[in-house]
Amino acid sequence: MRRSTSARMAASTVIAAAIAVTATACATGADGEPASADPARIAESASSLGIAPELVFTTAVDGYDLAPQSVGPSNSDGMSATWFNSSTAGMLTIRTDRGEFTPQTCAATPLEEAADAAVTCTEKNGVWHRSAGDAHEYVAVQDGSFVRVSGVDAPRADLLAAAQAVHVPSAAELELLFSDAPMRPTAPVERGDLPENGDGAPIDPTGPGG
Repeated sequence: MRRSTSARMAASTVIAAAIAVTATACATGADGEPASADPARIAESASSLGIAPELVFTTAVDGYDLAPQSVGPSNSDGMSATWFNSSTAGMLTIRTDRGEFTPQTCAATPLEEAADAAVTCTEKNGVWHRSAGDAHEYVAVQDGSFVRVSGVDAPRADLLAAAQAVHVPSAAELELLFSDAPMRPTAPVERGDLPENGDGAPIDPTGPGG
């Protein structure tokens, strides 16, 4: 027996809704946040700056906007990026690095703003607070890496919020992060003035007088 038109329409609606739900699930994580960008895409974007893809992180704090021109390499193959608050002129900077972060490394690593002062460390829920003199810094511990968060004219609450919000960028965040990065050529640039055989010098046409 053939199904009625209304039954077919109802079935189509159910299928369309299921497809929409599946697409949404793919675009967002289990907690409803945007899903992380594809690892291959991260590696492609980071390679132009010599940054290891596993050290690409971002953050988000209300009132602060990323300065794409600030994104660049840090340490051997880590990443540095700065966010700016146009209302307060405050700045937040993250610097990523590989390795474990322990009470020993926390105390032994000086703060740039107070290089000669002893460092005091406290840890809560995977985020370290480091202080030396009047300088403060937060460190978010990731799997096999860590992210240092410092600031200029930024309240400690904003530094903490930035550290707590550290995450692997979504596709849209990744595009913004590297929007000011130089494009790496996908193929060698061909020159027409080189000999076809051997490794001779470029061919310079003979001018008047030989």
